[in-house]
Amino acid sequence: MTLPGIWPLRRVLVTGPSMAPALRHGDVLVVRRVRAHRLPPCGAVVVVALPDRPLAVKRLVRTEPDGRVWVEGDNAFGSTDSRDVGALPAGAVVARALVRLWPRPGYVPVTPRPRQE
Repeated sequence: MTLPGIWPLRRVLVTGPSMAPALRHGDVLVVRRVRAHRLPPCGAVVVVALPDRPLAVKRLVRTEPDGRVWVEGDNAFGSTDSRDVGALPAGAVVARALVRLWPRPGYVPVTPRPRQE
């Protein structure tokens, strides 16, 4: 899953169970590239570069005071995310999911999650 080119919109294939039940393996999303200084709101589904792994689809849970971000998959038992690798630099967020194209077309809603301290 790469996001080359200059166009801001890209198509991304969801692989694996990390975002179930909101997104499933095989879902195709339209995403918009983002910049680190203009992050999506917490609860948005994003494409993120995890350390030593390919790009992944996760939910932006919170931004840290030091400018880092915390991302998690909706399926805690099937996801490698900030629970495993810690907070990531804001630049690791490369795109925001806008709509699901296939197999169940529709918007990818922002779902705020309660903070767990």
